[in-house]
Amino acid sequence: MIAELKTFIAVARVGTFAAAGQQIGLTQAAVSAQMKRLEDELGFTLFDRTGRSARINRRGQQTLSQAQELIELYGQLGVRQRTRARAVFVSLGAIASVQQSMLPPALVRFHHQLPGARTRVVPGLSHALLNAVDAGEMDAAVIIRPPFALHSDLRWTPLAKEPFRLLVPRNARGDDWRGLLTGQAFIRYDRSSFGGRQVDRFLREHRLGVQEVSELDELEAIVRLVTSGLGAALVPQTADRRRWPAGVRAIDLGPHTFHREIGLVHRVDTADAVRQLAALVVEAYGQPRTPPPAA
Repeated sequence: MIAELKTFIAVARVGTFAAAGQQIGLTQAAVSAQMKRLEDELGFTLFDRTGRSARINRRGQQTLSQAQELIELYGQLGVRQRTRARAVFVSLGAIASVQQSMLPPALVRFHHQLPGARTRVVPGLSHALLNAVDAGEMDAAVIIRPPFALHSDLRWTPLAKEPFRLLVPRNARGDDWRGLLTGQAFIRYDRSSFGGRQVDRFLREHRLGVQEVSELDELEAIVRLVTSGLGAALVPQTADRRRWPAGVRAIDLGPHTFHREIGLVHRVDTADAVRQLAALVVEAYGQPRTPPPAA
């Protein structure tokens, strides 16, 4: 069971069976077999499977945090525990773009201020992380603001407004964003995410027909596909990005620009340590801001 749980955590971290297998030294088939054994043992599915893709579902997201705790406890067997090191524990959810940019500095400062504390960062899509905070399974999360009102016992702190840009390959000609968007293949920001829903709404509002070629959630992967010349994409310019790769052009949508809002959500009755980490995340972002216009 320990081996299966470790593999499950790897899959959740990198997003696919194949990538997880490369990371931990197993074939994709072996990873798939381990996940099937784990699901059979638990009595419920951890992933929603479509073709060759597998996306962690809500039960899987809930199980992930428990699996991480079990693996950590397993690793501590036979080790003398220091009481102080177990005194403070904070679980924080974060979407991928936040983990890769603003979160690490906040975590470093938090652990310098509270050297006996422990943190666990849980990856996931915004809606799953929001549900986990709401259910009390996670202390806080840095996510995209949902398109609906939060429950009264949740608090929202805005961190950044990130404008969407049209990314096209460097050799794509012209500056008419409508023509560029509809005249070539379209790489879609995953519609199951809050940000992807914004893209979908934008396309419908402007009655734009696109030639969809791929759909995925990881922003850096989308940028790399555009850089490779596969097609165009509508993606947010994250708060930490000042330059785009040399292989793409970022087209400003002008008065039609729409934004995704990044913020931190936590429960009203949260612990002092959670509030302390939340304050450091806010400091890492500075004042709620919008990145500069596209070049």
